[in-house]
Amino acid sequence: MSKPYPPLDVGIQTTADGRPNSDTIDRPCEEGLTPGEECPTDCDARLASVSASGYDRSVASPSTARTGLVAVVKRDCPTCELVVPVLRELLISDVDLDVFVQDDPSFPDLGDSDPIDDTDLDFSFHHDIETVPTLIQFDAGTEVARTVGWSRDDWRALTGQTAIGESLPDSRPGCGSLSVDPLLIDDLRVRFGGSQLSGRRIELAALEDEFEAAFDRGWTDGLPVVPPTEARVLRMLEGTARSPADIVTTVPPNLVEVTVEQVAINAVMAGCKPEYLPVVLAAVEAACTSEFNMHGLLATTYFSGPVIVVNGPMARRIGMNSGTNVFGQGNRANLTIGRALQLVVRNLGGGVPGEVDMACQGSPGKLAFCFAEREHDSPFTPLSVSRGLAPDASAVTLFAGEGPTPIVDQLSRTPESLARSMASVLRATHHPKLVVGWDAMLVVGPEHGRVFADAGWDRTRLLEELDELLLIPGRELVRGAGSIDEGLPPEFHDATLPKFADGRPAIVHAGGDAGLFSSVLPGWVGGELGSDMVTVKIEE
Repeated sequence: MSKPYPPLDVGIQTTADGRPNSDTIDRPCEEGLTPGEECPTDCDARLASVSASGYDRSVASPSTARTGLVAVVKRDCPTCELVVPVLRELLISDVDLDVFVQDDPSFPDLGDSDPIDDTDLDFSFHHDIETVPTLIQFDAGTEVARTVGWSRDDWRALTGQTAIGESLPDSRPGCGSLSVDPLLIDDLRVRFGGSQLSGRRIELAALEDEFEAAFDRGWTDGLPVVPPTEARVLRMLEGTARSPADIVTTVPPNLVEVTVEQVAINAVMAGCKPEYLPVVLAAVEAACTSEFNMHGLLATTYFSGPVIVVNGPMARRIGMNSGTNVFGQGNRANLTIGRALQLVVRNLGGGVPGEVDMACQGSPGKLAFCFAEREHDSPFTPLSVSRGLAPDASAVTLFAGEGPTPIVDQLSRTPESLARSMASVLRATHHPKLVVGWDAMLVVGPEHGRVFADAGWDRTRLLEELDELLLIPGRELVRGAGSIDEGLPPEFHDATLPKFADGRPAIVHAGGDAGLFSSVLPGWVGGELGSDMVTVKIEE
């Protein structure tokens, strides 16, 4: 990417011919001029400019578009030591060269020239120096080429000097730049990038515990949160190409527009890594659609909360769990992505338990419920593909569900028998007499999945079988049947009704290799009166 050199906002405006404007000097002048004083007519004074990339240098016109070479080095690098004679050769040959040093301002010894102090790493940070030595060519202020480390051929080509480095080896790899040192990068992002954050800064008292402060201010879900410092938020924002100011969605119940930055803050608090942020953003978008109806899910006294199912390459890339203990503890991505969504809804949307979130008993899944579908050996197409996305797309699907109800069948070896076991558990979800309006997700474990795969059953075939098995005579559903008062009005006695509406339950594949187990995630009311599943593509 081309970058201006020096950066454009150097603090000295210029006239059309590139000379400093006499009315706009706002940096110290070697001739002793102060801001507001008129500059000499010919403007020959050498101005000491502190550019936005942070180095002090005296040039006739520091804001004029620069053409020449720049080398970035550090003393603590054998390859930088190696190229010192070449840097001297270039300066003796009257090559227009600036040498920036990251660690020791006295290095390197360039004879009559002095290196430029970049120990604050301003220049290195703003020009994306990842390796030293780096040699960059600028033309009229724009970077046109660079080479890293030492390569005789590359340095000769870049400098136009065909005899340099004759006594040196053909090539040597460079060293890591201090501007990307893991111990320094967070501080550099805050120093040079903090201004992009618009969030309110909160100062804590010297003796105030930052974790207890989050509890006291009502920012937590009952567990400690990671303090969202500027450094951590900036690091989180590295996980997306979106601008921090971009509006993601409007979050219920308070219908607040939230930005990428605000979601990133809550992702930090949840314990996410930056690479999880695109998944969190997609989950927040899905949760705040009218189809998913997050406001209704909060307001109901039922158990359910958002269940996030992740499909595609992204799930594998960030290490999500689709296998052993898939709903349980132990996987950072699963737990923190689910938690981040809940914190966004709580902290930004106002979905606080006991105020708007009115669940009678709730569910542990309301803290965090997120998992990846096990795609590589599934008898079914991925859930996202069944919902219209391309096989190579990464996606989140949100389902309003609760904790798992086990299906234990260790003897069925035919798909017909296993489907009957699953149907018997599905029928009992919510209540054996409650039909049509309620939702569920069937999570088929791998050993059960192999029974279907061996018989050639896909998702459509299994759904057809379950639909048939879950047609229930009205006489078993009416009030009083089985000596149970719960049930449908008497007029349904002679009807036959489905347990679920068309196309339900959703079917996914997940779990560990061993165990003839599957599960049902009972859901909230489906359709317009409740919540529909929503799938959103993850923008990487």
